[in-house]
Amino acid sequence: MSNHSEDIQAAGSDTRPPMLDRTDFESWQQRIQLYCKGKDHGEYILQSIDEGPFNMGRCRDEIATGTDGPYLGPERDRVVADLSQAEKDRLRADIHATNILLQGLQRDIYKLINHNTDAKDIWDNAKMLLEGSELTKDDRESQLYD
Repeated sequence: MSNHSEDIQAAGSDTRPPMLDRTDFESWQQRIQLYCKGKDHGEYILQSIDEGPFNMGRCRDEIATGTDGPYLGPERDRVVADLSQAEKDRLRADIHATNILLQGLQRDIYKLINHNTDAKDIWDNAKMLLEGSELTKDDRESQLYD
């Protein structure tokens, strides 16, 4: 059976995102960002975390062509088949970003924010929960000698 520090070390491997150490949110934030950059479409993953999920938008299909130009049908929601390859990659990155963040959270924090479905909400809530609760450098050093 492993202990907590072994779990944190294992979580920092290439196959798993870095595990949150609640005493140092800022460090975890930097490590998560580096981990995301190292993934395929890392820029899209970070964009999902920073800006929110990809919005597929709406479109109008061409139903006929006339002398005045194309005639368009009613506006509709776009579906995956309407997307370019780059847009599909961005859409997949949303899912990947959510998985990375949820896998990097400790179980008690995960339980508090797992109802969020997109990476930006998860990120913002984790940040709100933990950013103010970090130990100062003096607090960490005093714990070493207690």
